[in-house]
Amino acid sequence: MEKKKILFIVEAMGGGIYTYITNLANELVKNNDVYIAYSVRKETPQNFQENFATNVKLIRVKNFVRSINVLQDLKAYIEIKKIARKVNPDIIHLHSSKAGALGRIAFSFFNSKYSVFYTPHGYSFLMSDTNKVKRLVYKNIEKILGMGNAVTISCSPGEDRESQKLAKYTEHVDNGINTKEIDTIINNSISKKKTLATLGRISYQKNPTLFNEIAERMPKENFVWIGDGELRNDLSSPNVKITGWLNRNEALKKLSEVDVFLLTSRWEGLPMALLEAMYMEKLCIVSNTIGNNDVIKNNVNGFVCDTVEDYIKAINVSEDKKKILIQNARKDIEVKYNTITMAKKYSEIYDKYIKRNGKC
Repeated sequence: MEKKKILFIVEAMGGGIYTYITNLANELVKNNDVYIAYSVRKETPQNFQENFATNVKLIRVKNFVRSINVLQDLKAYIEIKKIARKVNPDIIHLHSSKAGALGRIAFSFFNSKYSVFYTPHGYSFLMSDTNKVKRLVYKNIEKILGMGNAVTISCSPGEDRESQKLAKYTEHVDNGINTKEIDTIINNSISKKKTLATLGRISYQKNPTLFNEIAERMPKENFVWIGDGELRNDLSSPNVKITGWLNRNEALKKLSEVDVFLLTSRWEGLPMALLEAMYMEKLCIVSNTIGNNDVIKNNVNGFVCDTVEDYIKAINVSEDKKKILIQNARKDIEVKYNTITMAKKYSEIYDKYIKRNGKC
């Protein structure tokens, strides 16, 4: 197989998706030409270009917007079509809902020139902060777009089960992290007083109300929210500290200083911060939702919780049990959830469908 030309189209260039894109692009570019058509969000890191390998080519999509906007979306549709014609890739890989919708309309129905792939990174219709009517609309849009020739590649087993109900062609590749990068950043120190932390936007999805309730029930412990967001006032317990927004290196260093990682999310795709905490040998205690429960197996490599009482019981686990759980979690990252494994699986899927389409 000759060197392939891969075009990523990414509207949601921030948070975990940004980490995922940098990891995957930097690995794939070792054997392929990689282009990224992207937009900038508020959460996109400053000087984000510096985190990409120098031979990854970045192309700004000026008209991408997060919400539905017919005029802007039409302009973005025209813009990504022009970019594809200019780049002339073998593979187009669409990331998140907006890029996935516009890209599949543009490339997966009437155009057989490209092999097209789509990764949802968490379906919009699974987001519980959206009303039922909108969620039904989003699900039906996914069903219609799933009738095209694009291959949906989900980032967790739970998301893959949803994809199989919606799309004609589906595959599954677990998210992975760059363990070498983390090794150069982290500081494996443990505070004398137990510290429990999470990492991400303080948003409805991440359920800061539940995080705060756990902190209120454990007033003698330190709780840290690494990040910031619109619901920061929900973190009112006096033993909760909010760091504010930190750059990636600072956030990972802060995470390396705690000994318990909590995820209270209402929904997830497959959270990069969870994988990073597992690799750093933090006890991981997560909510029972798709993405979290795909990675954490209760009482095997962490704990999966449904209630506040479940979280408190897990936090108070014995040191001997904790040691076994974090060793199992670290092993899972080294074997399964790492960038090298992830990129290899993507390459295999790309090759499989290029061959199917007779393009090699």
